[in-house]
Amino acid sequence: MKVLVLGNGGREHALAWRLAQGERVTQVFVAPGNGGTARDPLLKNVPITDVKALADFAVEQKIALTVVGPEAFLAAGVVDEFRARGLRIFGPTKAAAQLESSKAFAKEFMKRHGIPTAAYETFSDSTLAHAYVDAQGAPIVIKADGLAAGKGVVVAMTLTEAHEAIDWILADNKLGVVHNEGGARVVIEQFLEGEEASFIVLCDGKNVLPLATSQDHKRLQDGDQGPNTGGMGAYSPAPVVTPAVHARAMREIILPTVRGMEKDGIPYTGFLYAGLMIDKEGNPKTLEFNCRMGDPETQPIMMRLKSDLFDVMMAATSGTLDQVELQWDRRTALGVVMAAHGYPLDPRKGDVIQGLPKETEDAMVFHAGTAPQEGHTVTSGGRVLCVTALADTVKAAQAHAYDVLRHITFDGAQYRRDIGHRAVKG
Repeated sequence: MKVLVLGNGGREHALAWRLAQGERVTQVFVAPGNGGTARDPLLKNVPITDVKALADFAVEQKIALTVVGPEAFLAAGVVDEFRARGLRIFGPTKAAAQLESSKAFAKEFMKRHGIPTAAYETFSDSTLAHAYVDAQGAPIVIKADGLAAGKGVVVAMTLTEAHEAIDWILADNKLGVVHNEGGARVVIEQFLEGEEASFIVLCDGKNVLPLATSQDHKRLQDGDQGPNTGGMGAYSPAPVVTPAVHARAMREIILPTVRGMEKDGIPYTGFLYAGLMIDKEGNPKTLEFNCRMGDPETQPIMMRLKSDLFDVMMAATSGTLDQVELQWDRRTALGVVMAAHGYPLDPRKGDVIQGLPKETEDAMVFHAGTAPQEGHTVTSGGRVLCVTALADTVKAAQAHAYDVLRHITFDGAQYRRDIGHRAVKG
């Protein structure tokens, strides 16, 4: 059977790589794909991004299953288009994807359904937003209401940073936000203390199947310093998500979300990612929702998944997730992102990448911002690679990933040297 994966990032490379190992899978297409998917003989890039053209391709190629990677396709209504054509696709509809595409929608939804989250207010008027920040004080969190490729959140530790963030989002749009109808809006919310974790599940409209837990590192520099990014590395499992926290997240956040969406007449299908903040007492609160797998969390999660992902996705698009039990590698997987010079605000493109290793059973380099060019693989985006390794402990996985990474070079490469530091004991 043929499968189509939509997107061009590291998440899509990891999903396509795992899907290609399915027993019944004969071909995996990636639209548009990247330099890494171009290098893999089991994957084939397709240079299409238009929603209707993708549906035409799926009909023409008799695609058995389409899996949506990034948020932009979801916000453009790709699921609605495919379903209208009788095509099997895994992802939320445009209406359901508002959980991610509109921070204001998500916060109002959580308030309405009693889902724990930070206190907030929403503004389109910058004068009122500035006044609110002055009244609340810092630290405080400023979020763009629209899509911003993982860069639309500023955790402002000072009032100056908060005011700058408001101007960036509402006036200058330096974060490149795709604003929702009605123009630019900003959500300003209470700063929550604790440890972040990524809680990702599969939904088929009614049933929920949790994936392995994971934790990513949002800040650019070691020690969680520097600007927020789309994510500089991740590992799975996440020790901070204890069995008790897991049970509470399911009971207080995930299940009420899925039931709330159904109650609101917007049944949720697809990946649902809840970014959690877990305080010292183990109380989880929802920082945000994403309507897709996380990037870079997908890479370590896919390294650990032993089940046939194609079979899982077929169950997820048939409403039978309650009949699926996932099998996981007991080892830890850890991925380190190598980012381009100038990331996150002004990433440079076109630097030649050298030293890319062959895939092994316990190490894989997933590509994100790469492209083939004249026989070379070059940088083409902010986050370039995610070097991912499996080992018995977090410390061993960390050592293995950095050992692989040190042989890969490109001009201006940036990466953190402490991915997994919170989970490394001693």
